[in-house]
Amino acid sequence: MELLAKALVSGAIVAIASEVARRSSVLAAVLVSLPLTSILVMIWLYRDTQDTRDVADLSWSILWVVIPSFAFFIAMPVALRSVGFWPALLIAGATTAMAYGLWIWLVRSLGFDL
Repeated sequence: MELLAKALVSGAIVAIASEVARRSSVLAAVLVSLPLTSILVMIWLYRDTQDTRDVADLSWSILWVVIPSFAFFIAMPVALRSVGFWPALLIAGATTAMAYGLWIWLVRSLGFDL
């Protein structure tokens, strides 16, 4: 039952954002750029564990992987100029996966533990 409640709340946020996007791409961008998913996960994690250390570790981990996630938002509009939506989504996803791999390798080679 708890998992269902988490899914419903999280899904409602995505549904609201997609409806807002049909009316205003800027407002939708502001809404989805907020770390709502991260905030929800932190709330669920704290509620489940009561461990602030786990929440802090999650927060730091999110911070480290935000940078390579920008690759998606660069690759998607560039790819859309030359291919359709689904191929562009695939290209942007693959580009992001490569960026994550490269970023993790780079950060670890500099001595940081992710």
